[in-house]
Amino acid sequence: MRYKQFFDEMNVFPVFSTREVEKHFPGFDSRRLVEWQEKGYIQKLRNRFYYFTGITVHDRYLFFAANVMYSPSYVSLESALSWYGFIPEGVFQVTSCSARKTQLFETPLGNFSYRNIKPALFFGYQMEQWNHHHFAIADPEKTIIDYLYLHHEIKESEDLDALRWNSTEIVNQISIDKLKKYSAHIDSKALSKRLTILREFLDVNTT
Repeated sequence: MRYKQFFDEMNVFPVFSTREVEKHFPGFDSRRLVEWQEKGYIQKLRNRFYYFTGITVHDRYLFFAANVMYSPSYVSLESALSWYGFIPEGVFQVTSCSARKTQLFETPLGNFSYRNIKPALFFGYQMEQWNHHHFAIADPEKTIIDYLYLHHEIKESEDLDALRWNSTEIVNQISIDKLKKYSAHIDSKALSKRLTILREFLDVNTT
């Protein structure tokens, strides 16, 4: 197979898997992938996942890649906190939640980390459009819930101060009623306590 034929068919996929290649080219010789890597046409992201070199890398691309590489998952935690402006700085890896086991992938595009959550907690995400594609990211309320649920070290308002959370942005974007609804669904005493701490933090920093 010629590379041009492969590229013309597969370049609609920002990230493509060997399974996707096999769907489009039954009986595809995987040695071509090795050859095209050596020529610099494509790059392996992780086992069985590739992308074409020369792409423009930005948050939306990375979030899409995070979804594709480890499914089911959705972007959350530090990456979503940064996306919504809840923390002042960018993050150095893409963070996601998944119903699968906790995982970390070190790739040519950076690190992708996935925190395990119970299947019952796999909700509260929305689909964001990017070109002709979509990626899943926690909504603002679920971003807060995920972080508080998974970070047991948060025991008082000062702990949130240390994280430099932007209280004004949080108040402007979240619904307290929605937070309560999510918390009631999860039914965790520890989470309820941390949400009380969050409300204290917001009261102090937005009055």
